[in-house]
Amino acid sequence: MSDDRRWPAADRSQSTLRFCSGPRPIPFGRYLAGIVELVDLRLLRYFVAVAEERHVGRAAVRLHMTQPPLSRAIKQLETDLGAALLLRSATGVTLTTAGTMLYDEARRLLEQAEHLHARVAAAAGPASLTIGVLANSAEQAGARLAAAFRERHPHVDVHIREADFTDPTAGLRAGIVDVALTRAPFTTGGISTQTLRSDPIGVVLRTDDSLADRNSVHLHDLGARRWFQLPDGTDPIWCAYWNGAAQSGEPCQGPVVRTVHECLQAVLWSGSIGLIPMTDALPEGLISLPLLDWPPSRLVVAWNTPNGLIRSFTRIAAAHVASSQAPRER
Repeated sequence: MSDDRRWPAADRSQSTLRFCSGPRPIPFGRYLAGIVELVDLRLLRYFVAVAEERHVGRAAVRLHMTQPPLSRAIKQLETDLGAALLLRSATGVTLTTAGTMLYDEARRLLEQAEHLHARVAAAAGPASLTIGVLANSAEQAGARLAAAFRERHPHVDVHIREADFTDPTAGLRAGIVDVALTRAPFTTGGISTQTLRSDPIGVVLRTDDSLADRNSVHLHDLGARRWFQLPDGTDPIWCAYWNGAAQSGEPCQGPVVRTVHECLQAVLWSGSIGLIPMTDALPEGLISLPLLDWPPSRLVVAWNTPNGLIRSFTRIAAAHVASSQAPRER
């Protein structure tokens, strides 16, 4: 297709489309093929999200991006296609006639792209994905995440590798997993992350502790208590975040722990204290109080080198967590 030709305009009376400057009709299938060639599928995904949400801001939240680049992407799509797709107002957006047509076809094209990916993957032979998890990060991402991934990728052989606190990258740093569900912050250094959720942090205490009847605490309330420690050689950024004693400047002589279970048992048996996401369930005899002067903990999906399967896993995890957090409309 030469650059001096205009993009085809719709002929509403027939199932063909014509170039504005040419007499020959273009079959609709070839027109769609031209869209696929001209438009990045990523832009179509953005447009479908805006069309379904009827609001650029809500679509940006759904896509886990900010609003300005999403608005620019939609304008770029309109420029590429030579048609206005949205009518914008203070309350949201509505689809133009061209936008309605593109929405219907874009959904079909995206479904076909997913189907094509699945067929190519099946033809290439069995695929596998090794997921590193830290503590209960998989459960925190959602109990139905596994079912959602299996539904999308039924032929992928999934392996789970659980890591302890000595490796907050859950095997990524060592190159023994493909993708990880873990908690930030840690030293990234070539590792990419996407935040799934941010959770408030609390201090875990025994229920007979003198502070247990409070609604919340500050770091200075904890004084010179025994904090549980992480093993030598653990990521320094990770240690600095989870070791409250290091921030308070107080000495810390608590036991060394490597798992969540060891942390909780250290509190029960030795009376030491430590930090924990407020979303974590606790056994009988323990309580967690919000630590008001501590930044939230980010549940993240992390990877080294992305591929189609890792990108799909990331999208499914992000969408699943977002849907589980979204308030129900009445």
